[in-house]
Amino acid sequence: MAKVCQLKFFFFFLCAFLFTLKASAQYGDEEDRLFFGGLVLGANYTQVDGDNFAGYHRVGLNAGAILYVNIGKPFSVSMELLYAQKGARAGLSQLPKLMNDQSGVITDYKIRLNYAEIPILINFFDAKKNNFGVGISGAYLGSSKETYRDGNGAIFEQEAKLFPFKKSDFNIVLNGGAHIWKGLIINLRMQYSLLSIRNLSNILTGRQQQYNNLVSTRLVYIF
Repeated sequence: MAKVCQLKFFFFFLCAFLFTLKASAQYGDEEDRLFFGGLVLGANYTQVDGDNFAGYHRVGLNAGAILYVNIGKPFSVSMELLYAQKGARAGLSQLPKLMNDQSGVITDYKIRLNYAEIPILINFFDAKKNNFGVGISGAYLGSSKETYRDGNGAIFEQEAKLFPFKKSDFNIVLNGGAHIWKGLIINLRMQYSLLSIRNLSNILTGRQQQYNNLVSTRLVYIF
């Protein structure tokens, strides 16, 4: 029930945010606006550094809305409200793998983390409306799940209470966007946790200090 309430609050906040964007879009030409914004849709390619598996094998959703505030040409500050799926997945070439406690082998492994995230960036726009940005993001963990399969084919699920992930995640963000048509921008983003995302690691598969590490490809449509 608590997770349902959290999702309802997130979508209510997103709808209010989108209404603000729609209203701001009526403020003259984009170059003269104080506020302008749009919608974001794309994918996260993620891994968790410290889980004993490497590679951006976990693919998740990155979607929401973005609001820009002009602070003087060619700079603007942006704030996003996103639903972001992060986590990790063992690559096929990395399996089977011996467990840390030597009790057996892992033949499949996944971490699923679902966040409500707010990145804040300072952006530079060139004359062709391409942009580069740097900033930070704060994220709230709505749900988490860790699963692995052992050599006997048994599937085990580790919930947050057993090996908990922290409810907050703070990241450094690097962002680049290429203007391709009218208000459409193709976006590439790199992001990394500044603090460990776990209080206690799963001793079967990783170390205590673990970090979200991701690359995102997204489409941004500016109203």
